[in-house]
Amino acid sequence: MIRILIVDDHDLVREGIRAILEKKSELEVVGECGDGQQAIRDTDRLKPDVVLMDLNLPGGIGGLEAAEAILGDHPGTKVIILTQHGDREYIKRAIRIGAQGYLLKSSVSAQLEEAIDAVVRGRRYLHPVAAQELVDIVTSEEGLGAADEYESLTRREKQVFKLLVEGKTSREIARYLGISLKTAMTHRTHVMGKLRVHSRTELIRYALRKKIVPLDG
Repeated sequence: MIRILIVDDHDLVREGIRAILEKKSELEVVGECGDGQQAIRDTDRLKPDVVLMDLNLPGGIGGLEAAEAILGDHPGTKVIILTQHGDREYIKRAIRIGAQGYLLKSSVSAQLEEAIDAVVRGRRYLHPVAAQELVDIVTSEEGLGAADEYESLTRREKQVFKLLVEGKTSREIARYLGISLKTAMTHRTHVMGKLRVHSRTELIRYALRKKIVPLDG
């Protein structure tokens, strides 16, 4: 039996994915949730074999940040990014953090079972769009390993980055992450310094330009 955790912030999407998976006797949906922090907690508790992870999640931990944490803490768990975004930057970041699969929602019913089977067997599974983008990345001058300022941020700084882009104040960030206001302000300063931006507007522009936070769903 392959144990699966579904992570998506839309109830209808989770229900649709569950309906597809439950048609197969060898697949068991052990949980579902709608934000990154809960995904990490549920993985700790439920120990799924596969996590189906959306990119755009509310709160301080996005899909890629949650995937990175899960893969770091649970090396035996496989993560398949399940998203509507086929942009190169998202694909590159997903592969860089170690995600085993990248699937577009537009083809879920046809390829989801194949993707799960592939990653459980130790192989990668990429949607054709993602596969072509990966080929272009590897054969281009930028390369998969090309670093940028964002990758220099710590896991906590990436959370603060996302909350800042969402419009949260330092006090709201401190409350959400359970840290002191001084610590939140320090993280904010570090984020701004590492990314070489000087205002929230510049930070949002950076996020949009680098396609770090999928703001449109």
